Amino acid sequence: MSMHRLFAEQLRCATDATGQVDLVKLGKFVSAAYEAGDRERQRMIEVRAQTRDEVEQDLLRTREFLDTIIENIPIAVFAKCAESSRYILLNRAGEDYYGMPREQMLGRTPEQIFPADVARVVNEQDRRVAASGMPMVLEEHLLEVGVKGRDRVVNSRKMLITDGNGDPQYLVGVIEDVTERVTTRQRISHLAHHDALTDLPNRSAFNAALDERLERAQEASTSFAVLSLDLDRFKEVNDVFGHPVGDMLMRAAADRLAAEAEGAFVARIGGDEFMILMPDNASREDVLALAERLVETIGKELEVDDYLSHVGLSVGIAFYPDDGVNAATLLANADSALYRAKREGRSRVRCFESEMDQELRDRRLLQHDLRQALEQNQLLVYFQPQARVDGEVIGFEALLRWNHPTRGFVPPDQFIPLAEENGLIVEIGEWVLREACREAASWPRPLQVAVNLSPVQFQAGDLERSIHQILLETGLTPTRLEVEITEGVLIGDFTRALTCCGG
Repeated sequence: MSMHRLFAEQLRCATDATGQVDLVKLGKFVSAAYEAGDRERQRMIEVRAQTRDEVEQDLLRTREFLDTIIENIPIAVFAKCAESSRYILLNRAGEDYYGMPREQMLGRTPEQIFPADVARVVNEQDRRVAASGMPMVLEEHLLEVGVKGRDRVVNSRKMLITDGNGDPQYLVGVIEDVTERVTTRQRISHLAHHDALTDLPNRSAFNAALDERLERAQEASTSFAVLSLDLDRFKEVNDVFGHPVGDMLMRAAADRLAAEAEGAFVARIGGDEFMILMPDNASREDVLALAERLVETIGKELEVDDYLSHVGLSVGIAFYPDDGVNAATLLANADSALYRAKREGRSRVRCFESEMDQELRDRRLLQHDLRQALEQNQLLVYFQPQARVDGEVIGFEALLRWNHPTRGFVPPDQFIPLAEENGLIVEIGEWVLREACREAASWPRPLQVAVNLSPVQFQAGDLERSIHQILLETGLTPTRLEVEITEGVLIGDFTRALTCCGG
């Protein structure tokens, strides 16, 4: 209620029915009103004071919270006076980056802290940000100063803070160490284009290099050669000594290839296969000479740990543009030449010839037909007698044959390696074992039956469990089964088997 309305009310209360004013009563009313007003004013003053204290406390708590956050955030934070570039704030992470306590930086300019060349760069950046008002962002640059030196990669950002009038007041900067992130990304990128075992470029990197070389050769009308390489007998090393020794041998072979083929692009494209992309315009004689040196250097015994493992190298060569003008043709023809080198006895070098293309297509078609051989009952098991010196038959050896619907009997040395390459040997081997046990269980005499298994079957799964299951299914006594491992073939000589069987 306003003072004039309060006075009018008090005056009415102090006036009697005749209109006379009781001054004593009026005085008491006025005094009480002022006392009430004083109490209200005092209460309001106390409320305002309490509210101000609470606001100040809240601001203080907020400031302390922000100081704690800035102090402990794992990113360097600093602030400078925009006019003088003197440091006025530096958090703990900033001390780590610059390698000095904040007491040595606060209140000082860049010239008083950093080397002259660094100070000039820092001051120039400060002036640019202060003049433009635009933030300065630098991504993944090397740290120029500090105890960690130039081996750290950082992201940095510097921005201007203005006062109420819009004038420059502070320069605030943040520095984030992204060294580990960049290193991890580079490592992932490296692994995407390099073989994990040998650290040579992988198939993806080779294909990219080949595409680039083809484009350059087509524009400049130059020539080059592609070499397809395969380690001979490497699978035997894995079978005999195990994969750890095989891995060490593979690394040693890769190192020898890379050292001997210096200047060429050497890649491991998988398994025991390598590819080499020769420099532009290397002569045919130089290419052949390098291939022969590679065969010789790999043919030497490689000392691996406590083992001396002897492997060989076969090489197939295709030339651009004579043997192909695109990547697919060049690679296919180099592969054809490699296949011919291996067929002719391994540890050889062969250049592509036109008839090799048909030979490779036949091989791939045969590999395709082999997948259907089991389903279409084209595989047969022959039993070759095993006898003592006196002629007594003591058992039979199971021999696998493939009666192709159009090719007739396919020699085992042609289809067994194909089956081992594509993994079909596991399924085929189980089928041979089951057929041999089933047949032997029906013999009137308890003669032994011998089954040769590929080394691939010993590595592919639980062979012992598979044999146990087959014996249970067929009812053959375990002592009558003889299982042998071969060096890559399941059966003996094809001609001898046909003779024994009357073929």
